[in-house]
Amino acid sequence: MSAPRPLDPRLTEQRNPRSARIDQLTTIEIVDLINAEDRMVAEAVHEEREEIARAIDIIVECFRRGGRLFYVGAGTSGRLGVLDAAEMPPTYRTDPEMVQGIIAGGPAALVRAQEGAEDHPEQGARAIDERNVGPNDFVLGIAASGTTPYVHGALRRARERGARTGFLLCTYPSEELLRTHDVVIAPLVGPEVITGSTRMKAGTATKMVLNTISTAAMVKLGKVYGNLMVDLQVTCIKLRDRGERILMETLGLERRAAADLLDRADGHVKTAIVMGKLGVDREEAQRRLDAVGGVIAAVVGDLNQQ
Repeated sequence: MSAPRPLDPRLTEQRNPRSARIDQLTTIEIVDLINAEDRMVAEAVHEEREEIARAIDIIVECFRRGGRLFYVGAGTSGRLGVLDAAEMPPTYRTDPEMVQGIIAGGPAALVRAQEGAEDHPEQGARAIDERNVGPNDFVLGIAASGTTPYVHGALRRARERGARTGFLLCTYPSEELLRTHDVVIAPLVGPEVITGSTRMKAGTATKMVLNTISTAAMVKLGKVYGNLMVDLQVTCIKLRDRGERILMETLGLERRAAADLLDRADGHVKTAIVMGKLGVDREEAQRRLDAVGGVIAAVVGDLNQQ
């Protein structure tokens, strides 16, 4: 006798047979079960490596044309997009407008669920209009189930305005989805431990994909030297300490000299490295960086061959 067909074809809504009796397990057994399921996530993301790389190349192309990256989602998906966008300015000294997260229900939805906000495609379209999305921009819709109306409304409007679009989901993409968007990323993490709770494996996969996309894009834009976060702007004690340590490592300076150089570079680590390597002032260092699109290795050489 064949297994019954699932009531919902979306992978994110199907029951996981491995957790069917989770309510009868001991605490340590629940922990082990969740951990075992989580181990599947990295492999599912790996299977989408080519599509992830394609998305990165499109996004970098948009950035180099002066465009922006928008993440659009609802609930967990929206929060993860907002989180990734918010990390870009302190980590890579990007303009806050360069990477933006849009969440159904607006900022209030970040801390309290706004159930129902995701059901309105016209609100997603309005969010795109409000940000004046255009041909130089890339909009990535995030919806674990692939069906969120708010996200589809936003993407439809983005394409009407000439933007390039992508979709990140954790179920089987439809042929229409594949035809419609420039890139579709679908890590198939399987049914959740708790049926439909996509904040779990699907959320972890989404976080991994967004981390990869934004990090790789910043690397290709020259905001990393070797594997050092050299384009950070010193805005707190932690980042100042990191900036000084980067200068100590790359230039062989003592802490006091590194601190002085960082001050003369107006708190910008990349500029300080060029100043220290070439013996030039801040204005000249910035001019040389600007001439090569900010790629520091093009100015001072490969960190790992020095």
